Amino acid sequence: MDGYDPSSQHFVDDPYPAFDKLRAGPPSVFDETTGQWLISRYPLVAGLLRDRRLGRTYTHVADHESFGRERPPDYLAPFWATIGNGMLDREPPDHTRLRRLVSSAFTPRRVAALASRVQRLTDDLLDRLIDAGSDGSAVDLVAGVAEPLPVTVIAELLGVPEADRELLRPWSATICRMFELNADRTDGEAAASACVQFGDYLRQLAARRRTSPTDDLLSDLVAVVDADGDRLTPDELIGTCVLLLNAGHEATVNATGNGVWALLRHPEQHVRLRADLDGLLGPAIEEMLRYDCATPMFERWVLSDITVGEPATGDEPVTVPFGAELALLFGSANRDPSVFRDPDSFDIGRAPNPHLTFGAGIHFCLGAPLARMEMTTVVGSLLRRVPNLAPTTEPRYKPGFVVRGLHSLPVTVR
Repeated sequence: MDGYDPSSQHFVDDPYPAFDKLRAGPPSVFDETTGQWLISRYPLVAGLLRDRRLGRTYTHVADHESFGRERPPDYLAPFWATIGNGMLDREPPDHTRLRRLVSSAFTPRRVAALASRVQRLTDDLLDRLIDAGSDGSAVDLVAGVAEPLPVTVIAELLGVPEADRELLRPWSATICRMFELNADRTDGEAAASACVQFGDYLRQLAARRRTSPTDDLLSDLVAVVDADGDRLTPDELIGTCVLLLNAGHEATVNATGNGVWALLRHPEQHVRLRADLDGLLGPAIEEMLRYDCATPMFERWVLSDITVGEPATGDEPVTVPFGAELALLFGSANRDPSVFRDPDSFDIGRAPNPHLTFGAGIHFCLGAPLARMEMTTVVGSLLRRVPNLAPTTEPRYKPGFVVRGLHSLPVTVR
């Protein structure tokens, strides 16, 4: 447990020394502060992500009391109703049904069709950033590009009118704050209010799409019907759209900021990438996703007793009981030396690179292709247009650990 403290800004700024110590210890360690069992090694994290004795929720097998958990307070009801109607917090058979329905609308073809629009949006944002920094002054790459691009893309994907898009970012940030381990009642009340407001807005927009569909994902989600005649309920539609906004926006903002910062603090890799952008851009994006993971921890509930350990390493197996909560440490798994050669090095040509940033198993991130496209477009365009890109100061990380990213990334672009 030495150094592992998600409430500490020192830990959030650099969790990797603590991860190293966790991986060298038992296969699972109970953290009394968070009440979670920590899983830090790649083979264990990867295996448990696919283990059906675990779940993102437990309400399909037990009520709160029999699971040994307190019933959520009433003021959080709008938050949990919204989150619980998205596929991420459902388990089979509900998850299977929801993912099938959403996948039939959120298709690879629809994502691919966004490529030219993502490029135009990126070019516009870079035009403004470069103009603002034309005198050599510092400009913020997070606020100027990494943050506005994903929310605009998600808004256009869903068909949110341009005049309403400024609503999305505050809603998303407020809702995602509740996923942090130290969220309090103030955070909860704000998140519940944001869920109500976002839900009311989406219901009105969905009603318009039912009578006057357009070429957007919301219209497709409203209309989608599978071979058995099944379709999304109104609440599932809202939960799905909120999930798309939160996962497709918050994580992508932070992955882009963290990734570019990793590149800039390794100047030899920056030079290497500029010299072979066509050949190395794809592997570089994967290394950015691995090296400084924007989602370093995902929780799972233990639905029946499990034994955690790697017999080949001589582990003493650890039994984790029914009702426990696991913290699967993606950020630690992505630096496991048993899988990644020289894992603390940032290597844009790394191959293979089987990082776990998008998860694994049935909950593997549905939006991974879109996130990769956005990051590829931003990083590629940035390096082509700003060959002398350089940081001005060392950026600070925001206090969140579950969703981890930079406050800002000040750079010069001249």
